[in-house]
Amino acid sequence: MPRSVALAAGIVFVVILSNVAVQYPLNDWVTLGAFTYPLTFLIIDLTNFSYGPRRAYQLVFLGFFVGCALSAYLATPRIAVASATAFLMAQCIDVWVFHRLRRRRWWIPPLLSSSAGSTIDTIFFFSLAFYGTGLPWVTWAIGDLGAKAVTVSMSTIIFRQLRARFPTWQQQSAS
Repeated sequence: MPRSVALAAGIVFVVILSNVAVQYPLNDWVTLGAFTYPLTFLIIDLTNFSYGPRRAYQLVFLGFFVGCALSAYLATPRIAVASATAFLMAQCIDVWVFHRLRRRRWWIPPLLSSSAGSTIDTIFFFSLAFYGTGLPWVTWAIGDLGAKAVTVSMSTIIFRQLRARFPTWQQQSAS
């Protein structure tokens, strides 16, 4: 399976998994989705690293459309819409920040872009998905952001290991 196909399949799988997992709180502070969703940033960052921002944005839009459509069947419509909106905003920020920092030390682009994306995702997702439901969404959002910070840090180490298996994108034009 070509790497680009594996990355596309991975993004769709993780988006769907996360939309289901977010419906299962571990406690009053965090849901299972907090531990699966940051893997989307790892996949997008590897795509950006290897194929450039244009391909990374294509993968973001694939994840947005396919993930939203399939998640509507596996999660509630409100979760699917909240997820799609937050995903699109967070991943676009991730691609943009990663690309702007790509010439820095290896750990700076994935760590800072994923952290920015995780923050945007948490704010938008939890506000749209759970506001007015009576559920403890604010504490879930705080716990979610903490769990994402840990997962993003671990993903940065995984990025270091995986990037050696991917070709490095060389900018051909001002993308």
